[in-house]
Amino acid sequence: MSQRYCLTLDLKDDAALIAEYEKYHESIWPEIHESITAKGITNMEIYRFDTRMFMIMEVNDNFSFDEAAAMDAANPKVKEWEDLMWSYQSPVKNAPEGVKWVLMDKVFTL
Repeated sequence: MSQRYCLTLDLKDDAALIAEYEKYHESIWPEIHESITAKGITNMEIYRFDTRMFMIMEVNDNFSFDEAAAMDAANPKVKEWEDLMWSYQSPVKNAPEGVKWVLMDKVFTL
């Protein structure tokens, strides 16, 4: 059984930076793809409206946010990627200090 999480963040309000950010995501680094799947993420989609980003993440039963964070912290290539991406990203209002992608609460299901 899989679980779905939805997260959000903002991009810096600069058309050139947004274009660069999207270009990176046309072909993410192989090490980043490997890291994502190794954590138990089975599907990931990111959508954008203006500067607002929305991520849908489907994970297997072994996925843990804490374990994912520990894996990321131990991986220099992920750190390099995240530092690079942070140059394009801005935290959403009321995000905890240093947090990029913020978990969203589900408010409706049809």
